[in-house]
Amino acid sequence: MRQIHPHALWLGHVGDVRDWRAVSDVGIQAIVDLAGNEAPAVPPRDLIYHRFPLVDGAGNPDWLLRIACRTVADLLRADIPVLVYCSAGMSRSPAIAAAAIANATKQPLDRALATVRQAGGVDVSPGLWTSLGNAVMVIDHLVH
Repeated sequence: MRQIHPHALWLGHVGDVRDWRAVSDVGIQAIVDLAGNEAPAVPPRDLIYHRFPLVDGAGNPDWLLRIACRTVADLLRADIPVLVYCSAGMSRSPAIAAAAIANATKQPLDRALATVRQAGGVDVSPGLWTSLGNAVMVIDHLVH
């Protein structure tokens, strides 16, 4: 897991949610599972758990991308420590995290992705990024 400073936001991969003690030790209170190709996690009862089964590329419904983004943004605005994860932690989780940061802080999507990149490796699928950009434009329109 790696934290995206200055936010109470961590990115991870499917292996990270197998170690609930490590998740608890950093104070995470909510989990956002984006790994549509993996079995759902079975977190302890005291953790908030959201599952948005995304594919790594184009082909995700805009409504699902918007809900995933808004959920993480709402958790950030509420200052609830959250772990966002996907299979490898390199594409879906950084993309949704960047969109959520952009939404929560009212900054451009590319600047938010640069913030996420500072925490470590990122390899966002171009198809996912394009789809997410279109979905975020709709969110921005609804917010303003």
